[in-house]
Amino acid sequence: MKLYHKSYGKGPPIVILHGLFGSGDNWRTIARMMEGEYNCVLADLRNHGRSPHDMGMNFESMAADVLELIHDLNLSSVTLLGHSMGGKVAMQMAMTTPEVVEQLMVVDIAPRQYPPHHAGVIRAIRKVDMPRMSDRAQVESVLVNELGPDQSTIQFLMKNLSRDADGQLEWKPNMPVILDAYDRLIDDVPLPVPFEGPTLFIRGEQSKYILEEDMTAIRKGFPRAELVTISGAGHWVHADAPEPFVEEVRSFLSRTE
Repeated sequence: MKLYHKSYGKGPPIVILHGLFGSGDNWRTIARMMEGEYNCVLADLRNHGRSPHDMGMNFESMAADVLELIHDLNLSSVTLLGHSMGGKVAMQMAMTTPEVVEQLMVVDIAPRQYPPHHAGVIRAIRKVDMPRMSDRAQVESVLVNELGPDQSTIQFLMKNLSRDADGQLEWKPNMPVILDAYDRLIDDVPLPVPFEGPTLFIRGEQSKYILEEDMTAIRKGFPRAELVTISGAGHWVHADAPEPFVEEVRSFLSRTE
């Protein structure tokens, strides 16, 4: 599958993979901060953003899409950075095609299976009867009714709205397929063979996605893994603390390039 992507800057390539319900545009601020040193490639994963829709949705198919993108860009190897679901796709690639992953950075996710943290978000999305929505305010009202004061999540979801050729509001992501695939997207990433390349795990201090007990499995699958914690940040580490986040990325790359 040919993924929609944007590139910022010149230099060693960093392919950045977003999380669930996100898009490459979520990482534009980080790319702009790093474009003087690196070629940051922001990809929309399948069924997200402006990339094609497909009924298949699992880590293997998404990793294959990213590999195709890397080949299409005529890159022999890249630094791979993935957040949340994108982090699992990045780990999948490190396991299956380590020859193209020069360095790996995983943001606020471990390779384990997770409980259905997004159940409320999924319920809210299902409540939006899009054919009956005439404007964005109506969609937002439905989301507020379901998610209450969680404005950060509501505004994150609102970024996924667009209009079709007839002017009808629609979700940019392929929501039916994503929701149906959700159980696969919170599953574990098999770690059959250790990835021996330099690896950085970044977590938010206020997030519980990477716990101390996760480090045993992480270091088994990624023997060279380092872990850093960004003070004051939650799960969206790069949005909560962009400057400290970029500082940690630069520090890691300066040691491993």
